[in-house]
Amino acid sequence: MENGRAQFPFPYQPYDIQEQFMQALYSALDQGKVGIFESPTGTGKSLSLICGALSWLSDHEEKRRQEAAALLQEGEAALSTFTPQPSASSSSAEPDWITDFVQKKAERDLVSKLKEEELKRKKRDERLEMIRNNVQLKYAMKRKSSEDDEAFKLLQLSKEEQPETRGDQEDEELIVAEYESDDESKTRSRFCAAEEDTDDDLVEEHVTKIYYCSRTHSQLAQFVHEVQKSPFSKDISVVTLGSRQNLCVNEEVRRLGSIQRINDRCMEMQKNKHEKQHDEEGVKRKRGPAKTVCPFNKASALQKMRDDLLGTVQDIEQLVKLGRETHSCPYYATRLAIPPAQLVVLPYQMLLHEATRRAAGVQLKGQVVIIDEAHNLSDTLSCIHSAELTGAQLCRTHSQLSQYADRYKSRLKAKNLMYIKQILFVIEGLVRVLGGKVGQNPQSQTTQTGTEMLTINNFLFKAQIDNINLFKLQRYFEKSMISRKLGGFVEKYAGSGVSLHVQSGSNKENRRTEGLNRYLQTLQSNQGAATVSPADQQGSVEAEKVLSASPMMQVEGFFMALTNSNTDGRVVVHRQGTLSESSVKFLLLNPAVHFAQVLKECRAVIIAGGTMQPVSDFKQELLFSAGVGEERITEFSCGHVIPPENILPLVLCSGPSGQELDFTFQNRDSPRMMDETGRILSNICNVVPGGVVCFFPSYEYSRRIISHWEASGALTRLANKKKIFQEPKKANQVEQVLSEFSRCIQRCAADSSSSLTGALLFSVVGGKMSEGINFSDDLGRCVVMVGMPYPNIKSPELQEKMSYLDKHLPHGGGRSPGQALIENLCMKAVNQSIGRAIRHRGDYSSMVLCDRRYARPATLSKLPTWIKDRTSTHASFGPAFAAMRKVRSNRAYEIHNTTAAITVILMPSVCSFFPSSSWRRSRSSRSLKRGD
Repeated sequence: MENGRAQFPFPYQPYDIQEQFMQALYSALDQGKVGIFESPTGTGKSLSLICGALSWLSDHEEKRRQEAAALLQEGEAALSTFTPQPSASSSSAEPDWITDFVQKKAERDLVSKLKEEELKRKKRDERLEMIRNNVQLKYAMKRKSSEDDEAFKLLQLSKEEQPETRGDQEDEELIVAEYESDDESKTRSRFCAAEEDTDDDLVEEHVTKIYYCSRTHSQLAQFVHEVQKSPFSKDISVVTLGSRQNLCVNEEVRRLGSIQRINDRCMEMQKNKHEKQHDEEGVKRKRGPAKTVCPFNKASALQKMRDDLLGTVQDIEQLVKLGRETHSCPYYATRLAIPPAQLVVLPYQMLLHEATRRAAGVQLKGQVVIIDEAHNLSDTLSCIHSAELTGAQLCRTHSQLSQYADRYKSRLKAKNLMYIKQILFVIEGLVRVLGGKVGQNPQSQTTQTGTEMLTINNFLFKAQIDNINLFKLQRYFEKSMISRKLGGFVEKYAGSGVSLHVQSGSNKENRRTEGLNRYLQTLQSNQGAATVSPADQQGSVEAEKVLSASPMMQVEGFFMALTNSNTDGRVVVHRQGTLSESSVKFLLLNPAVHFAQVLKECRAVIIAGGTMQPVSDFKQELLFSAGVGEERITEFSCGHVIPPENILPLVLCSGPSGQELDFTFQNRDSPRMMDETGRILSNICNVVPGGVVCFFPSYEYSRRIISHWEASGALTRLANKKKIFQEPKKANQVEQVLSEFSRCIQRCAADSSSSLTGALLFSVVGGKMSEGINFSDDLGRCVVMVGMPYPNIKSPELQEKMSYLDKHLPHGGGRSPGQALIENLCMKAVNQSIGRAIRHRGDYSSMVLCDRRYARPATLSKLPTWIKDRTSTHASFGPAFAAMRKVRSNRAYEIHNTTAAITVILMPSVCSFFPSSSWRRSRSSRSLKRGD
């Protein structure tokens, strides 16, 4: 079908909305559109994306083959029946035979090109087929088989060998190479210079592919699992990209912990491998200790692993397992697999950040990009391209770089010394803006408290660094890899004064006191060992790793941020009383400037999410501002697969005692408002079985209202009905809390004698549990939203963003773009939170919005359509509570194809019925079949 398809391969009978989704997606890809697709969680969005996009890719490749075959046939026919055309003009300067020759040569060249492309395609298809059938490729093993043993011997030698003399030669790998600053003809991409270490014959031509990106590695793994379940799993070549931290299989490197240290060590090993290859070619090597190369990074092993991962669909965990089994590096093997892969799965950072994209070898020209979970795409782009430095980091970097330059000044070229001095000069200027001085301990330097917002140019003038060419410094950072060199220097000489903020004496003096300092620290740690928890010990280890690493990479990122256009960003100067806690932050105000290149290069871009509403600001800020015309944008939004009666969205304007619910900043702290909120939750817990999740607008308000309930006894009354859980402060404790929350609900459902009816979870909008967590089935039978989670309007960053939008975007709808931003940020957070409860077709839940402001038409319009159409507003609490009781009773009497169970809960004035499969084991329950 033209711009469409009659049927799509699918692992089961798709829902109607899935077929509509795939049709719209196919059409958008075929026409090269920028599509905004909204499909609620639980409607099979991932499978719809996979089957719709891969169906288009299959048809597109087949169409290209047919067109190429037709052109080839026409060209060959034209050559075989070629007849010279008479000259159109007798006054032509060229003879007819020359014109005929040129015409015939052009046709011959076209035919040759088409034949070559057809041959490449056939070879590529045959090779993939051989890989899938586990046929040994003839060219898979080019290197000698003894290379494995040689690499391991070299690794052992580097570990065991203790050089007799420790002269300057041992620091050879820390010296910055000679730098040609302005020779553009010699400029090589970062990818070629630093990342890849492979033979030319391993690099292949990029085929038409789809890049799929999402926020987290867990979401990417979930998507890959959906691909494995799809009808395309046997016919598609997929590669999953990740960082070295996720993909490295060298345990010696993994033990370094921080991602910066892992990157530095890996790239150092690549450099050592280059030098080893030069030695094998007869280049004389300087005397010194043997240098470690990575035994997992060998061309033969990489090529074999590349073929293995192209032959079967694998997620990151499976790639790491395969890397260990085949003794090859998943990080570099996945990058080698990018050109021939048809589907590339990667995190946001790797696609949306140009330098990272270039380093990974991702090419977007003429390709398709799908950005999933894109409800916060604008904020993600701003975050990726923003940068922040504290005074402590600046002072530490200045100290480390100064010591590096002093130690190797006799061995560094003049150009390198010049650029290092420029970097030091810029750092001094940044510290000066914060009100401090380098060369002194930043913790003891006091600064005036306050926040200042500056344009980039004004900041450069204020720091007195406007005479420095930051673009040249950026190229120097990329080509010289000074950040990596400094990181290696700090790691090697940590404890010798290198990582201190200030050099309080010579290195020799520091070494003299180092042993005493370590001994005193040991005594202190031993005395407090009994009172330190394992979590605190782990935090101390992580903090020590951070302090011992060089912040030069963050400094490089901040320098790069300052090369943005003066109108696209601002620099926020935070002075917090001491230099160490003060900071300079680059704030990107125009994310469209970085998204524009993606939109320009790609054939089509699909922006998908479960809750994309409200879309208006998204289009204005990211698409129109990037130069995308209205005619190129297409939108698709579908409802949910659940029956309408399975959700009950309520807007509560007042509580049980008649208190108006107005959680504005001025009113929300009043005792009456807090007491009324407690009564609402108490009533809800009376009639709702299983889990209830209550979202507060902020951590601070959550702390205050829970403290008030403790004092008034409301918390005790809630605890008598449901066990209470709170969102943890640390991210690594989220899984534990969720597991206990789930187990508690299951125990209460299974134990008919229990006085508890489930569990109540207090969470925070925008916190650790408001996104990416599924409160399906009994985990979330009711979601309560307390107040409206507006962002902090007093934030200087937010005020500057609003001012920028008011100045650069058109006004409409009676509100300025800045005011619309505030409303949209609030409702996006609400939509993400209340969408946690409904996760599949058979799920059901109530959603209670506690604030009279939700009743405003403009606010209601920003809810997802499938929720908005079912939302009812109640001026008083009684009718809303009756609606909740009614929907529970209706759910209990629903007739299903399978056996249903009914639980009767008797309470002081109400008898409610709830379905619960876990109650089938209860003696007081009886089974009902169809017709009962």
